[in-house]
Amino acid sequence: MTAFGPRGWDGANQQALAAALAELRDIIAGQPPAARAPGDPSSALERLAEQFALTGFERDLLLLCAGMELDAGFAQAVRAASRGEVTFGFALAALPGAHWSALAPTAPLRLWRLIEMRPAETLTTAPLRIDERILHQLAGVPHLDERLHGVVSRHRKGAALAEGAARVAARIAALWAAAAARGDAWPCVQILSEEDAGAAELAAAACAAQGLGLCVMQASDLPTGDGAAFERLWAREAALSDVALLVTIQPTDGAEVLRAVARFVGRARSVVLVAAREPLHVPGGRMARFDLLKPSRAEQVELWRAALRRMPGDADAAIADVTAHFDFGAAAIATTGALVAAPGELWEACRAQARGRLDDLAERISGDPAWDDLVLPPEQARMLREIVACVRQRATVYERWGFAAKSPRGLGVSALFAGPSGTGKTLAAEIVARELRLDLYRIDLSQVVSKYIGETEKNLHRVFAAAETAGAVLLFDEADALFGKRSEVKDSHDRYANMEVSYLLQRMEQYRGLAILTTNLQQALDPAFRRRIRFIVTFPFPDEAERAAIWARVFPQATPVAGLEVARLARLNVAGGNIRNIALGAAFLAADEGGPVTMGHLLRTARAECAKLGRPLTEAEVGGWV
Repeated sequence: MTAFGPRGWDGANQQALAAALAELRDIIAGQPPAARAPGDPSSALERLAEQFALTGFERDLLLLCAGMELDAGFAQAVRAASRGEVTFGFALAALPGAHWSALAPTAPLRLWRLIEMRPAETLTTAPLRIDERILHQLAGVPHLDERLHGVVSRHRKGAALAEGAARVAARIAALWAAAAARGDAWPCVQILSEEDAGAAELAAAACAAQGLGLCVMQASDLPTGDGAAFERLWAREAALSDVALLVTIQPTDGAEVLRAVARFVGRARSVVLVAAREPLHVPGGRMARFDLLKPSRAEQVELWRAALRRMPGDADAAIADVTAHFDFGAAAIATTGALVAAPGELWEACRAQARGRLDDLAERISGDPAWDDLVLPPEQARMLREIVACVRQRATVYERWGFAAKSPRGLGVSALFAGPSGTGKTLAAEIVARELRLDLYRIDLSQVVSKYIGETEKNLHRVFAAAETAGAVLLFDEADALFGKRSEVKDSHDRYANMEVSYLLQRMEQYRGLAILTTNLQQALDPAFRRRIRFIVTFPFPDEAERAAIWARVFPQATPVAGLEVARLARLNVAGGNIRNIALGAAFLAADEGGPVTMGHLLRTARAECAKLGRPLTEAEVGGWV
């Protein structure tokens, strides 16, 4: 198997090529040998002739063109004999076994672009030149065709295969071996998996078992037009370099890209694999499908140990923590492991590694709130801590205590935070995520919900799949807009809207992380969601004592204040979110005046905040403030 990149001249190949050129030079000079010596079957010339089924004349014609580039003495002798450049007419007259069909468009020399023909009045007078990629191949210096640069790349060996993936690779290799034993073309293969499940490593292992290398490309880089030129160029490269091609389909690839992939696979003359999340239909059914699941928790532990084997210290405790919350594939484990120098860095490295996919799909909420920042009745505070305990101990209960094996449904932790606006629902979600040392992502409904049929489900699948990898906390803010009640079916739009809600029900049950839904209108949610939600936390409107507690802690310690009366402020009948707005506005006023925050500043911003709410301030609320 050859590999891309300079390898230098191989001595045996150089000798075989030089001997072939010397023999051809004698033939052109009119001194043919009594019997032509068989070429070295391991040389690049003879291998290429076999790969492309060249006749003796076609082989000599290709060698003739190569000699003009490689050997100055050979080129001088040929020019003297041909009285100019190498043409087809000269080759017909000078080389044994000549036949006109050698330069037919469907013959190997032109079909595979082994030689190039310059423009001329007639076919016989057209100057011939060897293709540069073929010239380097004959010289023993193979490389990736420059026309494929930026589109196709060599797969670099990375992660080790999990046991389950290794079994799938062995099945693919066995499929190809059986086809080879029958003399059939090797079937194309489709690997159905999530984006980070390790399809490239699986494909590389299957190819290596059959003596092939692997190149990879994105489906979006395939020509969306006819694509015949690219197909032929790749098929030639595959034959020259003993490589297969893995085409990766992204969830965002549209119908035009999928048609291009199906067309490419349907006409492939080389070994092609396709990695995608959903099955690809290819006319004629020339694809064998294999499912690749992410490594199990036990397999992830072994992959982490392999990735961190050179790390000083015992990493088992850190590995147990990350496998309990993150769901990485083999490639992500290998990449993250290479960036970690000590076990204590592993958790944060996993968080950073997992953010890439989710940052494109949702808004990451960053902050550092603490339990003391949240004022809630004891019962609600207790339920929030129970949510934290449930997420933190899910690996123990599901894996070690066997609940996941008993029933795979309902393994996620879902919570509904219901209450009026400003009562602390989002703040509570931030605190829970911080306590768990996980990222909190707010789902942007404008990017999820689509008017096109089926697109909402696809968008949600991407969000949930990325979140499971990251172990992230998902926040569906104002969830009644997305998780609303299913309606009576009156037309096709109702039917598809109900399908979206049903999909969400299923996905929420499957999601192994923490999903938090917030709503101001609990009654607007579909009843089926409430049945499937494990925790429902009602955030009440704060009473006067709770408002006093909020006012007592709303200003940071560094904020200068003067003469604030918490008892009077607590009479203002607004929620915690409004209190924060009032305090922040007053701080800006005070800063602009160059003094501390006073009751007068708060009165001014309280009037503005209540005007937003559409209600006037009463004397009972603000009497005595100034």
